[in-house]
Amino acid sequence: MIVIGERINVMTKVLGAAMKTRDKKPIQEMAIAETKAGAEYLDLNLGPARRGGPELTQWIIKAVEEVSDLPLFIDTSNVEAIEAGLQVASHDHGKPVINSISCRPERMDALLPLVKKYDAAFVALLLGVDGIPRDASERGVLAAEIVHKATSEYGIAEEDIWFDPIVLPINVQLQQVQACFEFTEQIPYMAPNGKSTCGVSNVSNGSPNDLRPILNQTYMIMLEKQGMYSCIMDPLDEGMLEIAKGGRQDIVKLIHKMLDGEEVNPADLNPEELKYYKTVRVLRGDILYSDSWLDV
Repeated sequence: MIVIGERINVMTKVLGAAMKTRDKKPIQEMAIAETKAGAEYLDLNLGPARRGGPELTQWIIKAVEEVSDLPLFIDTSNVEAIEAGLQVASHDHGKPVINSISCRPERMDALLPLVKKYDAAFVALLLGVDGIPRDASERGVLAAEIVHKATSEYGIAEEDIWFDPIVLPINVQLQQVQACFEFTEQIPYMAPNGKSTCGVSNVSNGSPNDLRPILNQTYMIMLEKQGMYSCIMDPLDEGMLEIAKGGRQDIVKLIHKMLDGEEVNPADLNPEELKYYKTVRVLRGDILYSDSWLDV
């Protein structure tokens, strides 16, 4: 699983203040930490960046590139800031990636030309004019639309498109959790050279903090089984990173058996395995979600 580091975020107290005052030390320390931990990309989440967005984007890209050679995701809703960032982002270690372009005409018309102009890649956020799609089929329609527009109208290569099916919290959107899982399997058929990504930890938003790790880890394993190429995640989370890098094959094999429809007897599982077994059942909708699902 390709790891996209999510820790450089304007919403965090320390780094948000550092961006505001243009103090690059905390930002560079985080970039170094994520790089050393094993991230393959760094996501620079600047939010709306309404005030001074172009200057801020160029400043933070230059600051990060002083200490890390990883390619960057430019994560802001400000079109002018995105273009400013593309003007200075290095291509030496991989293309910069616009995070993200939704399937809304105004966003595609504003940003797809920039993908082509600056030889970048982009995250295709499967959000349409009617909002979040209801199921895997509606996600497929949106994905086909943006693929056609990007490749046919702008000559953008499929390999430069990263599909994000939009992961939502299981405690309020179980159907959506299943829809993202189901859609991921479709990507090779509609864009054989395309990539995929998601904010995997969104699945546990709103759940108790002590339960979030097992939800995140289990869902990441399930998505990777379906073909998910990458996850935007915290590379400093040792449990998540170990699995993303190919560890915990005992748990991975258990989850794969369940997804393949093989019979698993819970009485044969050790206490840790049983927790993952129960979590798969919750994420698949076999049993209803509650904050006490591990105790049932």
